[in-house]
Amino acid sequence: MEKHEDVLKLLMEALQEHITPTEVKEDTYDIPVGVSNRHIHLSKEDLNHLFGEGYQMSKLKDLSQPGQYACKETVTICGPKGAIEKVRILGPVRSKTQVEILEGDFYKLGKVTEPRLSGDLQGTPGITLVGPKGSVQTKEGLIVAQRHIHMTPEDAKRFDVHDGQVVSIEIKGPRGGIYKNVAVRANDSSLLECHIDIEEANAMNVNSLTKIKLIK
Repeated sequence: MEKHEDVLKLLMEALQEHITPTEVKEDTYDIPVGVSNRHIHLSKEDLNHLFGEGYQMSKLKDLSQPGQYACKETVTICGPKGAIEKVRILGPVRSKTQVEILEGDFYKLGKVTEPRLSGDLQGTPGITLVGPKGSVQTKEGLIVAQRHIHMTPEDAKRFDVHDGQVVSIEIKGPRGGIYKNVAVRANDSSLLECHIDIEEANAMNVNSLTKIKLIK
């Protein structure tokens, strides 16, 4: 009887502490999604041309990736056929200006580019940028952002992938499906998150609560 009483006592203590015999663990293979719209990363030189010498950008809000933030400042991007106003600048400044647009923007701008990873700008077209103090004609830097997953080296080991590997992702839901050609970007300065643009998100009804599965 004493053994039974001891077992019952332990069970009661567990219930009081909200401990269950088998805890439900979060599926570690669910990856959060970040959805991006068209935006610009500016070099210091181009920032000075567009906003004035020595101009400092004003932070609007922090982004999910460490050290990245949206700025209050916007510019206009101009192509042969038209322009798009109020395109958000993301900070901090970079060594080269990079303009990330949506495929649907081709029709408005009259400029055609291709999916590229951030920083892979060689051979890409340029674009005209107009700010409050001046304008800049870039020689290159216009891209559509390739789908990618940010992760740490530890995440890469857990998913059994490596930096630069191209994988597929599965999105669940009534309009869900599979996106191929998703690049893995693994480094110590990243947080786990899959980045797609707003057109890709709308096609599969993705929102801030959506999580995806990595498929190798």
